[in-house]
Amino acid sequence: MALQTTSHPIILNVKEISKILPHRYPFLLVDRIVYINLEENVIIGQKNLTINEQFFQGHFPDAPIMPGVLILEALAQTGGILVHQKGYNEKIAVLLSISSAKFRRPVVPGDVLMLHAAGIHISGKGGRVHARALVNDQLAVEAEIGFALVDKDKL
Repeated sequence: MALQTTSHPIILNVKEISKILPHRYPFLLVDRIVYINLEENVIIGQKNLTINEQFFQGHFPDAPIMPGVLILEALAQTGGILVHQKGYNEKIAVLLSISSAKFRRPVVPGDVLMLHAAGIHISGKGGRVHARALVNDQLAVEAEIGFALVDKDKL
């Protein structure tokens, strides 16, 4: 599925995402959700990158690239939105593990990062997603991300 352009309808905008995720600037790394299929446990988010991102100022300023760990965080946040949409509204997905992470290409200012997450297992206690970040249909990062679900009031 190639959903690389911004011409796709917005399913959730950043204001709606902020009601789901506890993250705020500069750690909210998902700008919009452009696709959700709850029957297939699939979600696609989008992060638009500009040179004004804080991390570009210090992460190789002469050749700015997005830190891989922040791409993984953006993928985890996208997975967290999927979990919320699956009905776990009173819980927050907290990062538990990252496995099989591979970094395939740099992500630079001007890129549109498409964040794909597919649920492998989701339950009331936690789960795992297979996550991929793409730029112009090219794989930038992939990983399996595990999470635990915790009550919102316990954070």
